[in-house]
Amino acid sequence: MTVTPTVPGSNAIRTTTRLDNLVFDKNVDIPLKDGGVCRANVYRPLEAGRYPCILTMGPYGKDAPYSQFHVKSFREIPDDQKGPLSAWETPHPDYWVSKGYVVVRIDERGIGSSPGFLDTMSASTSSDFAECIEWAAEQDFSTGKVGLLGISYYGGTQWRVAARKPKGLTCIVPWEGMTDYYRDRVRQGGILANLFVHFWWNNQVVTMQHGNGEKSVRRWGPECLEGVIPPEQLAKFRRDQTIDNKEHRFLDEPYHASRTYNLGDIDVPVLSVANLGGNTLHLRGNVMGYLEAGTSNKWLWFISGRHDLPFYLPHYVELQTSFLDAWLKGDDDRGWLQGPNADGGVPAVNLLVRKGNPGFNSTAAEATFTSRPERSWPLERTQYAKYHLHSDLSMRRDEPARDKGQLSLAALGKSDPLTFEVTFDRETELAGHPLVHLTVGVEKRPDGSAPKDLDLFVTLRHLDADGKEIFYTGTAGDPVPLVKGWLRASLRAIDTSSPRHRPYLPYRAYRSTDVSYLEPETPYACLVEVWPTCVVVDKGSSIVLEVATGDTQGAAIFLHNEPTDRDEETFAGTNTVWLGGEHENWLQLPLV
Repeated sequence: MTVTPTVPGSNAIRTTTRLDNLVFDKNVDIPLKDGGVCRANVYRPLEAGRYPCILTMGPYGKDAPYSQFHVKSFREIPDDQKGPLSAWETPHPDYWVSKGYVVVRIDERGIGSSPGFLDTMSASTSSDFAECIEWAAEQDFSTGKVGLLGISYYGGTQWRVAARKPKGLTCIVPWEGMTDYYRDRVRQGGILANLFVHFWWNNQVVTMQHGNGEKSVRRWGPECLEGVIPPEQLAKFRRDQTIDNKEHRFLDEPYHASRTYNLGDIDVPVLSVANLGGNTLHLRGNVMGYLEAGTSNKWLWFISGRHDLPFYLPHYVELQTSFLDAWLKGDDDRGWLQGPNADGGVPAVNLLVRKGNPGFNSTAAEATFTSRPERSWPLERTQYAKYHLHSDLSMRRDEPARDKGQLSLAALGKSDPLTFEVTFDRETELAGHPLVHLTVGVEKRPDGSAPKDLDLFVTLRHLDADGKEIFYTGTAGDPVPLVKGWLRASLRAIDTSSPRHRPYLPYRAYRSTDVSYLEPETPYACLVEVWPTCVVVDKGSSIVLEVATGDTQGAAIFLHNEPTDRDEETFAGTNTVWLGGEHENWLQLPLV
């Protein structure tokens, strides 16, 4: 039975302030059907009337100032996109109100000013968000049309709630927002991605739990206006993701069932913005959201740069404004309302062509990459080429290895990775979903025992003609390789009957019934999904396939190093790649 803190009467702590440029209603109660409440900040134009609404709902505290939440990031945002009302990863109220919108920023249940049980990314949070959207559509300040716009968590919420089809929801702009809790975020390839979730949960979420007096010490929000809740009671008012993700390993468990939904149910226009440098968290989700959303009005826009900055840059703010103006106001300056690929409209895909080595973590460097309109993703003219792995660590196009052999790796990332390289004799563009096929196995240990599983971590690296690696901008401004992929060998089963299965993108159900452990000295075929990418490889430059048994450079904080998930008894020992003869080992690249 869930214990819920006492809630005061309706709008008991609401305040209204008239500023020079907008009206600010703080702590507005949004009543929920089960008797709970979510509280929102509502930012309205000075002139009374009905306006379209832009909503966000999330866990970082609607009153936590961006300037304190992330001091360095706030300093780098353009001046017209920040101010005292700014909050991390959300639209700047001053700008959007000036453009004729009402901005509604909501604390999800159990966060900040919203009392209740905290269960981030669950079905209950999506249900609450759907009710909040319908509430906003019915208010006297609203035209009845609601759009969603936000980064990361505030992007991921959009996919989940749009699939519920709340009345009033008109369009969404998920900016770097994952779609798949399991595959994108917590168990990539079936392997627990623990470190980021641990950091995120303990530093950005629990600190803002409703009733947590500790958050005032961090200067991340207001005092607890309804009183401080003792820590031992706070623990009863939440589900802890750091615990849940360790305990729930498979998608057929009820925990994960509460976090799944059907992207095909989304029927509103979607502008999905994917960052090519985000190859450890959101990138896959934005691409899959575009591919699987049910609406015919959907666009995929590729960008690069640090996770926090592009959203606020002038040309991307113009993109957001154009899309929202079209669907929420009917003011269409680009042809969105005509649909993707219509004459005079907006092409379905905006591809970012990454060419050269301009450096990383620099807005100027990102500006050297050019955009190109395309009609589809994957690109219609894609050719898939297989580069076969050889024992001399070369990769050769359409030339399988004939001589049999084996290459060894210590499990659990305890040895350097294997690196296979191919040099291109002409300029070549790669755009799409790479795929890796490896034949692998485990060896008996000296004591006669044997591991029964292995984890594969694959990375594609881009080297220039001098053999120097070209790095791209990662989520936190860190240097990252071209792209990564993961697979736990015991979860290698592929469901080719699923409509979600594609030749370039294997579909795995990750069920407990799919587990198939390895016998020693036995080869097993493993098809490793690699996340999507785009790059131009110059003549004389190379692509390197790195095969490892643990995280390598470019993983940053997105590590897979939880001992209970990668334990010595199950994994420790020697892993083998079987080469030649009937053993297939190749990297499939999408060539344009």
